[in-house]
Amino acid sequence: MFSSLKNKFLNLSKKKKYFILFYFILFYFTFSLWYCFCLPSKLFKDPTSTVLEDKTGILLGAKIADDGQWRFPYNEKIPGKFSKAITNFEDKYFYKHPGINPVSIFRAFKQNVKAGKIKSGGSTLTMQAIRLSRKGRQRTFFEKIIEVILATRLEFSFSKKEILSLYASNAPFGGNVVGLDAASWRYFGRKSEELSWSEAATLAVLPNSPALIYPGKNHNKLLVKRNRLLVALWKAGEMDSLSCVLAQSEPLPEKPFPLPRLSPHLLDRASKEGMNGQTVSSTLDVNLQERIKNIVEKRSLKLHGNQIFNAAAIVADVETGNVIAYVGNVEPQASSNSTEDGERERATPFPKGRVGDGLHGESVDIITSPRSTGSIMKPFLFSAMLSDGEILSNTLVPDIPMQIGDFSPQNYYLTYDGAVPARRALSRSLNVPCVKMLQQYGVDRFHYYLKKLGITTLNYPADHYGLTLILGGAEATLWDLAGVYASMARKLNYSSSSSRPLPFRESAEGDWHKLKYFTDKVSLSLGSGQGSGPDPASIYLTFEAMAEVNRPEIDASWQMFSSSSKIAWKTGTSFGYRDGWTIGVTPKYVVGVWVGNANGEGRPNLTGVGTAAPILFEIFGVLGKQDWFKMPQDAMQQIEVCKESGYRALPICEHKEKQWVQSAGLKTAPCPYHRLVHLDATGRWRVNSDCEEVSNMIHKSWFVLPPAMEWYYKSKNTTYSELPPFRVDCKSSSNVFSMELLYPKQESKIFVPVELDESTGKTVFRVAHRKSETTIYWHLDDNYIGSTKGIHQMGLSPKSGQHTLTLVDEFGETITQRFEIIGKK
Repeated sequence: MFSSLKNKFLNLSKKKKYFILFYFILFYFTFSLWYCFCLPSKLFKDPTSTVLEDKTGILLGAKIADDGQWRFPYNEKIPGKFSKAITNFEDKYFYKHPGINPVSIFRAFKQNVKAGKIKSGGSTLTMQAIRLSRKGRQRTFFEKIIEVILATRLEFSFSKKEILSLYASNAPFGGNVVGLDAASWRYFGRKSEELSWSEAATLAVLPNSPALIYPGKNHNKLLVKRNRLLVALWKAGEMDSLSCVLAQSEPLPEKPFPLPRLSPHLLDRASKEGMNGQTVSSTLDVNLQERIKNIVEKRSLKLHGNQIFNAAAIVADVETGNVIAYVGNVEPQASSNSTEDGERERATPFPKGRVGDGLHGESVDIITSPRSTGSIMKPFLFSAMLSDGEILSNTLVPDIPMQIGDFSPQNYYLTYDGAVPARRALSRSLNVPCVKMLQQYGVDRFHYYLKKLGITTLNYPADHYGLTLILGGAEATLWDLAGVYASMARKLNYSSSSSRPLPFRESAEGDWHKLKYFTDKVSLSLGSGQGSGPDPASIYLTFEAMAEVNRPEIDASWQMFSSSSKIAWKTGTSFGYRDGWTIGVTPKYVVGVWVGNANGEGRPNLTGVGTAAPILFEIFGVLGKQDWFKMPQDAMQQIEVCKESGYRALPICEHKEKQWVQSAGLKTAPCPYHRLVHLDATGRWRVNSDCEEVSNMIHKSWFVLPPAMEWYYKSKNTTYSELPPFRVDCKSSSNVFSMELLYPKQESKIFVPVELDESTGKTVFRVAHRKSETTIYWHLDDNYIGSTKGIHQMGLSPKSGQHTLTLVDEFGETITQRFEIIGKK
């Protein structure tokens, strides 16, 4: 035959020979060009599941692919047992042939001719990988030729290991399970690397007949196939006889396992943040994640009786910024992990419509949700004022009733101390002193400072929040707050180790404000901050204040929160009891906890100390014993401080003590409350040169607070000595006033209260006097209206409009205050 064709070609004219040769060469180059580019740049384009792993590669959860299949992303690693099992079962010559096995193809051709239909394809694993990529194609002779060509081309571009990985990642394993990794978790509840010989053999025979895996169906057929393969592996020398016998005795899987759901909110977050369909290698620790998730679930369940249904917790490593536990919310209490055939798990982490499935907002990731902060940002103001040289740790701050327009902040227990050290105001979370501090520092300034720290949810200008900014008037996320506290702790740690640079640059980019939850890059910036935040000394003093847990107002149950380790921590409760916060930090960890209702519903006793604090301390119990921060002495100075006022001591301050303060503390004002007074020889009366010889005077330093502060302070501080009065024959030339109006303040606008019976109520006007037994005479618009002695307050009902209140004490001291009545409420 070939001889005759050759003779015919030789007998052709020279022109026809060139013509045939030209078309042959053209065909050859055209085919070669097509062959070079016939393989798609991406062989498999099917959507894949989003897979979340912990830092060691352990599965934390997965989200089903967009096409409803459990198809994990491509995995280049193939376990040795499965590799040997699949090649023994499907393609014994896989490592020897160039993509096609002529012997297998010829054998399949004979079988198909004899059967009169396609019974066997003779496909190699390479050809099967090609067929999987060309899904939906009919099994025809022409399609087989295409598979052969593409298989040989695949062998040119990929190694045998890569081809096997492509096949294993896309082979069908029954139902909606695709790929070895998904099958390993669904049928055996473990990683493919941990499969036994029996399990590997079971999965190796499934792609050939995936329907065999259905529970209760074809059980014997699957068992026979698996055991036959195990015997083949024994004969091939892959295992000993005992291992073969033991492997054959293992049971087959009955129904699919539900996939782990250890951090569904982080899985959902990763999917939304550009990692959909990818394997996310997170920074989480699976053991810690599981324990903390259980703590949050257990504690949250106890709060259900009070109609509090949601809680969240985050734990981050201070050194690296890695999030090691992420509980975005509690799980629904009643849920189904699979459908009736046992093969389909939830397509999305949080379906709705069934009892317990998201009915209380369990699908909301609280960690990234802006919530009212309550008092949780008070330490930031304290650290800012320290760092900028506005205060020292124990500087006295006024704690008296205050009214600024319609804003009248009050302490939680509606009591006042007159004056408290700033450090104690923070540890006791007193509202009024903190508002006073913010008023001194400036709202605009603090607003900018918070954004610099990394609070990303301040979407309005400072005027929108006003002084409520420090009491929960703004919103923040648990993610941002944990990031700021972690960065403060990190900076303090590194300030004590001059040989180590900060892990994140302390520069204009604000890199030090970042946390991350997955390993290959920093995930979210905790603010577009500029600068370095508070200095190490101010951070240290802030954490020292936060570590003081002595709260006299709290009942005895507070003792249950005692810890063997020293922890800097702060609670917060939003207005209306909607949010309970607790943040705790040590040199190694930062822990953030939120408790409340995702829909914003407030509940009685929903406080940070009562709901979130127990969770925080139980988490720290899991984290183990913690060290405490080292004092950054290089950033501090030891100076004399007035023991009574907490300010830098003046020479006239009688009681001084050495204290370590931040370097910026050298800029703070000296003690404003100590003054030199002149007494007569008895020491009971103040005198001056008009009534007493200077040589007869006793000159004494005296701690003197303004009247309003003094009036409340002396009731809480029995050692406080009031300033002696002037002797009757002496005229006071002192600028020390004895009287101060507590309410209203100058130019106040007042709403007149309406009683329950709809009658017009009275506005209570209050005055503080150094000598409470002094008589004060009251005048409204120049009309005398009465006098008070002892308790200086009077209920008045002025008409709408401008008014002037004049007060005169029995010594002639006078104060005048203007105010306006603008309506009823």
